[in-house]
Order: sequence, then structure tokens, then C-alpha cells
Amino acid sequence: MPIYEYHCTQCGQDFEFMQKFSDPPKTVCPDCGGELKKLISQCTFHLKGTGWYATDYANKSSSGSSGKSHHKTSEPKTEKKEKTESKSESA
Repeated sequence: MPIYEYHCTQCGQDFEFMQKFSDPPKTVCPDCGGELKKLISQCTFHLKGTGWYATDYANKSSSGSSGKSHHKTSEPKTEKKEKTESKSESA
């Protein structure tokens, strides 16, 4: 169940209540009977483990394709240089 935070407009106290999504919001302060306003609070939801970050998948797909294409372009250049050297030696 989510925890909702409320602030009393009369006494200034803050409260936390565990409520279902289907429960109506609290409107009356339990201490003074004043009006409660629902607060927007920080989320404490964390995704832990592998597979939740873009970098977990990006490294596998992007490094494989870009790394291979980079090596393919550099290998033929060295082979061409060797072939040209062997032709000039035989002539």
C-alpha cells in the first residue's frame, strides 16, 4: 500500500497515512480537526539489478555492430599495403 503525505493548514503538522489507491483522500486533521492538503512527495521506488538501465542493453548491441565495422575497414587497408609492396618488389 502506498504512503501518502498530508499537511494540516491549521496547525501546520505533516502526517503520513497508508492508504489503498481506492481510498478517498483524508480531509480532516487527526490532531486539531483542521483541513488536510495532500502533498506531492519524493518517490522511493528503486529498480535494482541488471537489465533496468539503458547502458545494460546499449553496450551489447552498439559495441558489437560498431566495433566490427571499425575493424573491417582497418584490416583491408593493411592487406592492400602489403600487396602493393610485394608488387613493387617483384618489378
